[in-house]
Amino acid sequence: MKKKTNIAASTPDKENRQTTSTKSKKKILGIAIGAAAAAIIIIFFLALQPQSQLQPTSHVTPNPKLGLVIMPPTERPTFEQIHNAYIQAASTGIGRSNVYMLWPVIEPQQGTFNWQIYDILMGLNREQHLNVTLYFSIINNDQLGPFPNWLGQPNLDENLANQTASALDTILSRYYIVDYVIMGGDLNVYFRDHPDDIPKYVDFFNSVYSKLKAKHPDVKFGNWFSLNDLINNYDGSMVAKLNQGDFVAYSYSPVDLTFYQAKSPDREVQDLQNMLNFSGDKNIALMEIGWSTDKTVNGTEDNQVKFMQDVFDFYRKNESKFEFMTWYRQYDRPADTCYNSLNTNIKSGFNDQILLNNTAAYLCGTGLIDVNNNTKPAWNEFKNQIQMSPNS
Repeated sequence: MKKKTNIAASTPDKENRQTTSTKSKKKILGIAIGAAAAAIIIIFFLALQPQSQLQPTSHVTPNPKLGLVIMPPTERPTFEQIHNAYIQAASTGIGRSNVYMLWPVIEPQQGTFNWQIYDILMGLNREQHLNVTLYFSIINNDQLGPFPNWLGQPNLDENLANQTASALDTILSRYYIVDYVIMGGDLNVYFRDHPDDIPKYVDFFNSVYSKLKAKHPDVKFGNWFSLNDLINNYDGSMVAKLNQGDFVAYSYSPVDLTFYQAKSPDREVQDLQNMLNFSGDKNIALMEIGWSTDKTVNGTEDNQVKFMQDVFDFYRKNESKFEFMTWYRQYDRPADTCYNSLNTNIKSGFNDQILLNNTAAYLCGTGLIDVNNNTKPAWNEFKNQIQMSPNS
């Protein structure tokens, strides 16, 4: 019997980033350590099956403006499971996925790059003709980094800008399918606590942007905000201070401050108009958007379908302003895996246990396919909506 190769999850998507506005540095660094350990396993896999042997499996014309966060439901999936997930996702007609890159994993020693993990992920995207939105974590929710140990404790200064530009130049030169790069995730959360650092980040971003744009003119660069956090905290003015680059990206979880889906889908989708209002003349992107079917947070499969229909309708009406839209996500996960990724030492002002439970239930219930591989009604609706959307 052929032995399966386990590949630990190496990409910190919303499940690993989003708690409240308080994620501990220890938790973030823990993700990087786990991903680095997985590289040892992947070396063995690469020796058995080089990426050049992979062959395209989808004949659907992909739409590069529409994407899906792709990952199987298991916490430590095998390569076969990840490969099948990519094939399945590409069959919908998407033309994009997200890759969440950790600097300590990709460049553990200065100038020495560890490509194993990301060669596999990028290879799977290339195989399925998917463009990639790259999140390179300089700001991650309420924390800086994580950064490689060789950088020490960097500041948002020209030295960090030079090192960031150098690393991203090497990455973009290797992975031509990356056409969008985001360096700051949920910027509004970090800068709500560090408002005096906004000018430093603006200078940092502009410095990295100018260096990279000169060498990679076809790649677009932007920042990423949590739309629901901006709305729930009446903080939309933050975007105008940090809208540098080619576009403004958002994630949107249709939840209140306790991570409960309190409003109906048609009322929640009205919040999307704020993206256009906050961004001024800049084009927008949706890095992650979804609806949980978990009953704990007022989720149902019918409302997931309704929300998806409303979101795609908004997208089509405003398609000229969209760079891309990526749905969150392909599969549910067991609720305990989401709970275990959260920072439990929160001080939110609410009943913290309720908030933690709601957050885990929301995150793990947003899939279009459940943990037993049963498709929800929204899976077929997703395919229908992509077919109904312009491919431009």
